[in-house]
Amino acid sequence: MKCLLCENFSLTQHICKSCQEQFLRPSLYKRTLDNGIEVFSFYRYEDIKALLFTKHTDLGYHIYKLLAKLAFTKFAQEFECSGYVVSIAIDDHTKDGYAHTAILNKALACTSIKPLSHKLHAQNAISYSGKSKAFRKANPRNFKVGSFLEKEVIVVDDIITTGTTLREATDKLTQEQKEVLFCLTLCDVSKK
Repeated sequence: MKCLLCENFSLTQHICKSCQEQFLRPSLYKRTLDNGIEVFSFYRYEDIKALLFTKHTDLGYHIYKLLAKLAFTKFAQEFECSGYVVSIAIDDHTKDGYAHTAILNKALACTSIKPLSHKLHAQNAISYSGKSKAFRKANPRNFKVGSFLEKEVIVVDDIITTGTTLREATDKLTQEQKEVLFCLTLCDVSKK
């Protein structure tokens, strides 16, 4: 198969090792939501936009697995805490054959982080893609939190744009007596 970035032949990867090293080395970007919760992202949106557009295709599964391995798994290997915390993904239900946020969340599995599935789902199915912050605020996600015992939580999503979704999700978790330690996203649209 051809590498998606350089178009050289690659036996095993959709993106060759050389391009992974050159173009997909994650950095840590930080943003703070207006409720005080910190959000850490691994890429600038502009740097991986073309890859993100594969999300709703068969190829997207492989791309998200690779990005999850490069960013989320590496983060988990370096994360330390006493005991463990849980991570939950926003809307990790299967769509187009796989759940992209579930892939990211599952990549966090380690001795310090226990990913949980199907714990944070929006009750509103309106798409926020390309919509303004005013539209997002006028059409809340109305998150429902599934039952789990652990108190300390890391929230996972793929992209942060205005922060509205993560703000609403973290507020709902706080209402449910959970302590959101921070959020992790694959990329941040605001980072230039």
